Amino acid sequence: MKYLLTNQETERLMFRKLENSDFEIWLKLFYDEKVSKLLGMADFKTPKERCEKWFEWTSNRYKNNLGGQNVLISKNSKKIIGQCGLLVRDIDNKFELEVAYSILPEFRNKGYAIESAKKCRDFAFENNFSESLISMIDTENTESEKVALKNGMKLERTIIDSNRKVNIFRIEKTIWDNEK
Repeated sequence: MKYLLTNQETERLMFRKLENSDFEIWLKLFYDEKVSKLLGMADFKTPKERCEKWFEWTSNRYKNNLGGQNVLISKNSKKIIGQCGLLVRDIDNKFELEVAYSILPEFRNKGYAIESAKKCRDFAFENNFSESLISMIDTENTESEKVALKNGMKLERTIIDSNRKVNIFRIEKTIWDNEK
């Protein structure tokens, strides 16, 4: 579980692993068809199916040391506000470590995505997990692209991943080191 930020914190957030008891709260995310599409969940018909698949994928990542998104808890309200984490990816037969984030609708536009994404970036580089980090973002997801840019990433290229067009944003550790 090398890549998980379990028990890490930011100014406003606490990180922990996803638990089965989080299902009903996370299910809300998948009622939004647009969000489901942007997260690559459009092939699953119902919000329940999408959420079940999300939990299955996350559990598989945890079990196989492939990182995974951590649940984000507001220190103030103690509510779940989203997820963010480091995901191991194989892109063009190359190891990549992705900063991924998803914020529940009622908590968007409050800076939680960038706060948690920066924590993931810093955690990865401070622990020398990789010489660079990426974020894979659906080409229609302009809000997530803004977060990647604020996280110091630059648009590198566009690829097809799981039958959808995604932009790859990247930050190199040397750039991060110089900007600290």
